[in-house]
Amino acid sequence: MSFYPLLGCSQDQLAAAQPRLSWGLPGKLLSTSLETRAMSDTDRYAVIGHPIAHSKSPIIHQLFAKQTGEQISYEALDVLPEQLQASIISFTQKGGKGLNVTLPHKRKAAEIVDTLTDRARIAGAVNTITQQQSGELEGDNTDGVGLVADLTNNLGIILQGARIAILGAGGATRGVVPQVLEAHPEELVIANRSEEKAKALADCFLPLGKITSSSFRDLRDKSFNLVINATSAGIDGMVPAFPESILGPDTICYDLSYSIKDTPFVAWSRNHGSREAHQGWGMLVEQAAESFCIWRGIRPDTDLVLRRLR
Repeated sequence: MSFYPLLGCSQDQLAAAQPRLSWGLPGKLLSTSLETRAMSDTDRYAVIGHPIAHSKSPIIHQLFAKQTGEQISYEALDVLPEQLQASIISFTQKGGKGLNVTLPHKRKAAEIVDTLTDRARIAGAVNTITQQQSGELEGDNTDGVGLVADLTNNLGIILQGARIAILGAGGATRGVVPQVLEAHPEELVIANRSEEKAKALADCFLPLGKITSSSFRDLRDKSFNLVINATSAGIDGMVPAFPESILGPDTICYDLSYSIKDTPFVAWSRNHGSREAHQGWGMLVEQAAESFCIWRGIRPDTDLVLRRLR
């Protein structure tokens, strides 16, 4: 049996998806709420982060709701770190059914919810909060599910038996490693500027599969089928300081980040001989689809949404 179900919803999640009235929201509203029918008939959801104006989540969930006929509203809320707990409690006490959580709140949200799924507990971070019928808040992490779904279903990349490197040893890597290991790669290497940090993270996942660590410099004698950038270097217009020798004519590169233009990592990969290079748009949509399924008990067609966003 799979340790982490990549798709599908539990009976409790399906039960939690039943319609219920909801009310006002805390925080600063930055986008107009989605209303698929009269407000009194909708369930409320939101994404919280800081900053949040750039978030595509309201658009994505609007498209999901229209496609599936679900009655929801979905808003983007700018919440400061010191306001996070109060905002989550206020939102759910006033009838909010669920929240998506983005930077910089994912790790703190894991400390606020009442219960964690296995994948959220191992990731140490939460990007999806569901209010159960009991009133308890359950935290989940759908990032790894989203990544694997995009790689395998949308891009047709075979992970089983592949040699994979993930660049970076931070929270983004921690959130996706379990699902990547579940796909049974031949080798998964976590590489980081500091090998000590990479090793500490890799050691956490040794019970789940074959995983090792490396410094960026020590990758120079290795080759990989898939290289995943999970660093934040692109925010500053940079790429991780790893040797270009790991890229070959059969190497596929994937950036967890996304942008209207090529991210620095994607542009660099294409200029240095990778076979393909992809941004994280698909992961963004697939992790959102998993959240939507958890909340509503129905899985939307992500291909339609991806084509709209791109």
